[in-house]
Formats: sequence, C-alpha cells, structure tokens
Amino acid sequence: MKARIEKLFAEQLKKIGDPGLRARTVEIWVTAAEEGGWKPDDLEKIPFTLLTDTRGINLIQHTIAVTEGALGLAKAIEGNSKLPFSIDHDILVAGGLLHDVGKLLEIEKTDSGYRKSSHGMHARHPISGAILAARFDMPMAIINMIGCHAKEGEGRPQRVETVLVHQADFATFDPMVMLQKGLLIT
Repeated sequence: MKARIEKLFAEQLKKIGDPGLRARTVEIWVTAAEEGGWKPDDLEKIPFTLLTDTRGINLIQHTIAVTEGALGLAKAIEGNSKLPFSIDHDILVAGGLLHDVGKLLEIEKTDSGYRKSSHGMHARHPISGAILAARFDMPMAIINMIGCHAKEGEGRPQRVETVLVHQADFATFDPMVMLQKGLLIT
C-alpha cells in the first residue's frame, strides 16, 4: 500500500521539503486505507464524493487537483501581493494531500457501488481525518486544515493554508453539483 500511495502522489510529495512531514503524510494515507479495508487497486476507483455524480473523477484525482489548486492560489497571491502573513508550502501540500483522507473511512464499497460506511455515519471525513492526523502527531496547522476544510470549519479560526485548500476543494466540488442540478453554464 505504501509504495502505491507514494507513486500516486509522487509529484506532490516531492514538494514537501520536510522528510518527516512527507513520511507521516504517506503513513496516514496507508493507515486510513488499511483501516477502511481498501486494497491498493481500489484507490483509483473510490469516488471523491457520494453527494453528487463525480463523472468518473476519483478520490486520488480530486486530492491532487485540490493540492495543486491550493498551491497555485498560494503562488498567485504571493507573486502579486505583499502579504501580512506567510504561507507555509510544506504545510499546504501535506494538508492538501490529507484534506479528504478521512473519506477512506467514511466510504465503503458494496456489490453495487459505494455508500457511506458505519464509520462515516458517526463522523464525517473532516473529523476522522483530523483524528488520524493527530494520531501521527501532525502539526496543529494540518489538523486545522483537515478538520476545517469543509462545513465543519464555518465560523472557526483557520490558517491561510486552510482557506486555500477550502477554496480549491469547493472549486472542484461545486461545479459538479451545479452540473447535476442544471445550473452550470457550459
């Protein structure tokens, strides 16, 4: 499982300068996959959400898009503004890769597709992902990113990296929902 995850996220993992942070990011994915009962070949088949038709976009593709999107936003902001805060790129990339890791516990495969697991009925992915990150002594900045990237973070204090991942996440999710509802102008 570890080798598969390292291969799937190879380009993004290279962008994390801290080797310990990089290794823990992979280990959290491995642990979530194993605890969720997933096999390495399953990873590229898991839909990124159960809330709308994903049109074949899987959790891995979504995770990469969100991570790269958040990084792109950070670079655009940094390149065009004098910021009153700094953006930690290691934290941003690791948090981007981990923002939906809890979905490996929230979703389960059935004979007819995918559904919310018993675990997922008890705790949505931001909560289970944050708990996983805490088990691996991840920085509070990453726990904030995971726990607050979705509706659970509304009105909560957030790091700038959390805001960037949230924006990139919804930039990939909202158009799919709008498309399904006939509200996306194409």
